[in-house]
Amino acid sequence: MPPALPTIFALSSGRPPAAIAVVRISGPRAGEALQALTGRVPEPRRAALARLRDPATGEPLDEALALWFPAPRSETGEDMAELQLHGGRAVIAAVLAALGRLDGFRPAEAGEFTRRAFENGRLDLTAVEGLADLIGAETEAQRRQAYRQLKGLLGDRAETWRGRLIGALALVEAGIDFSDEADVPQDLLTHALDVARALRDEISAVLAQAGRGERLRDGLVVAIAGPPNAGKSTLLNRIAKREAAIVSPFAGTTRDVIEVHLDLDGYPVTLLDTAGVRETGDPVEQEGVRRARERAAAADLVLWVVSADGPAADYEAGGGPLAEVGDPAAKRERLNSEGARPLADASTSGSAASQGADRSVDGEGRDKSSANDNVSGAGAAGRPMADGAGAGASQAAAATQPMADTAPAPPVWLILNKSDLPQQRKNELSFKNEYQFNLSISACDGSGIDALLQALNAHVKGYFRSESGLITRERHRHHLRETESALTRALAETSGREDIVAEELRLASRALGHLTGKVDVEDILDVIFRDFCIGK
Repeated sequence: MPPALPTIFALSSGRPPAAIAVVRISGPRAGEALQALTGRVPEPRRAALARLRDPATGEPLDEALALWFPAPRSETGEDMAELQLHGGRAVIAAVLAALGRLDGFRPAEAGEFTRRAFENGRLDLTAVEGLADLIGAETEAQRRQAYRQLKGLLGDRAETWRGRLIGALALVEAGIDFSDEADVPQDLLTHALDVARALRDEISAVLAQAGRGERLRDGLVVAIAGPPNAGKSTLLNRIAKREAAIVSPFAGTTRDVIEVHLDLDGYPVTLLDTAGVRETGDPVEQEGVRRARERAAAADLVLWVVSADGPAADYEAGGGPLAEVGDPAAKRERLNSEGARPLADASTSGSAASQGADRSVDGEGRDKSSANDNVSGAGAAGRPMADGAGAGASQAAAATQPMADTAPAPPVWLILNKSDLPQQRKNELSFKNEYQFNLSISACDGSGIDALLQALNAHVKGYFRSESGLITRERHRHHLRETESALTRALAETSGREDIVAEELRLASRALGHLTGKVDVEDILDVIFRDFCIGK
């Protein structure tokens, strides 16, 4: 007989001191731990008040609640116990030390409770990943997505697909093994291929969905870019509502990319403050400019910030140097794979440029577009606006207009900052039509910031408009693509070779098994569990 697994224990609650501390114990000797520390094993799944004593000395340690969950009806599928202690550091240390002195016990490793739950069939891999995402969720949208995965959003669907595949494979193998039997139908292969075709179409539809599930885990990336001394860092601090970036009147203060993670109405956004884009002989600043261009080109949205008293050339930079950064073909492939549909491109009919109207709002967010727009009731992107809607709402509507999938660069919004300056050029310069969204603000006194945040909220909601996607990780997409490819090869077999069709169906079933962890996945388990915390 293989040796029994060690019984593991760990603090599963937050860092002490705290009101309550939870110590979990899982393994074949979990009941012995309760007996040793409390003198009894309570009734299953009922909390019992118990006085904890050190088994070695008999010294009282604490008064606690003890719970007992016998296998297999426990979170890990093993015998499992839980002690709810007072959350002082000394209490926790004493209880953990007492458990460590028991024979056959050891502290749990990171993610070991969840790994045992997986190995005992209590969770599949997609649910494990959902649990990890739930622990790491920072926004409401991330929490909802993670919870759906934990409860089997993808795993249950994959198992249903796998069951149908196994049924189709059984039909093909029956045709191979019992082809001479009179009572075996002759069109088994046809029926099996019908099942395979329906499955392939379902999986293809899932793969074709926008990749917002993966993006929701990481957050939408918004880069603040522009020429030096335009107020980019001040704008970042204003949006973040804290001093996240150093602000200085001297150009070139920001040398590296500063990241701030935000929760915009329940959706995750990563805001980047980048170095001012300009030609410079300073090698350190040159590296900052290179990073600024690189990160902005890879972002999902760029806020090109210019100063109201700045030169006209600053207005051109957002559509010039930034658009030249990165590989357009690679950017287009990423946008298509993620299903990203940012803002209306200037070359797209229905954009602000094709409407022929200079689109802008003043420092208070009021619309200053041409009378033709107001008469037609259409926004800059050709979308109708509700009667009485303010500029923030109309601009927000324009901000969610899709653009062609061929766009090689992220959408760029022109943000005219320092509108509070007495001497400014904003009345002399029309906002450039190639920008999908134009707004006049003052990051210093806050005017126009509400309109900008309203537009950002609308853009983020439009991007994550559907939270029904099944795929939340690249691993999921990889195994579903393998399944789709195998089914396509099976359907392409026109020579009547049932053995080839059967093999392709086996490969498709195996790929789905890898997705949920039903077949050999030992090589990826360490990768999945390494980011779990101790005690989970």
